[in-house]
Amino acid sequence: GEAAEKLEGFVFAPCPGMRPRTCSPFCTIGRRAGPRISRQAHLPLATLLPASAFLALQTAVGVGWMASLNPSALQLGLSSLGLVAAYPLMKRITDWPQLFLGFTFNWGAMMGWAAVHGDCDWNVVGPLYVAGIFWTLVYDTIYANQDKEDDREIGVRSSALALGSANRAAMSAFAAASVAGLAATGVMAGCSGPYFGGVAAAGAHLAWQLGTVDLGDRADCGDKFRSNTWVGAAVFAGIVLDRLAIF
Repeated sequence: GEAAEKLEGFVFAPCPGMRPRTCSPFCTIGRRAGPRISRQAHLPLATLLPASAFLALQTAVGVGWMASLNPSALQLGLSSLGLVAAYPLMKRITDWPQLFLGFTFNWGAMMGWAAVHGDCDWNVVGPLYVAGIFWTLVYDTIYANQDKEDDREIGVRSSALALGSANRAAMSAFAAASVAGLAATGVMAGCSGPYFGGVAAAGAHLAWQLGTVDLGDRADCGDKFRSNTWVGAAVFAGIVLDRLAIF
């Protein structure tokens, strides 16, 4: 109904700000390493005061948004702040910052469900969260392959470096796990054909990505990383069409 549509819009509203809120502290902490990354050498160096002010503004907007949620969604939102704060440090302390990003970035799946339904149905949200984590491992490992030589030289760690020659095989397994998680989510949520068609299209696109990406070519890695927009679009289209099929 109208109330549900308004709430869905309210849940989607902060999505464009999620990446900046995650990236701002990362760019600030890593501002000295940036010029040593070939792909980023031409970019302006982040300065501490403006970056901190921008982060404070983003945080204030995010906290204001969370304060308007129901108690369950609010608790989930507040519990994610530690993950957001810790993520910028992960490239210095673990070979798997991409996994930590998956934990952090996909927290919104639980928040969104709780905001709409009042609480989490873990039979649905659990596999959805896991699917998101594995998808993050795919696209952010592709992204990390752009900078792996520079990262190795300056001591920055990543899944791309940790996996070495097993990059493609590992990402294929991650993609399969993500598609399986999305399918399990649909089963548990009682979805119908249109949703599973969207998931199948997303899986086909991931298979194309991983079958054609040149992990030694920065430009191609960047193109394949950005093409993950179509993975999300396919799943979203499946959700919308599934919802329309109900009426």
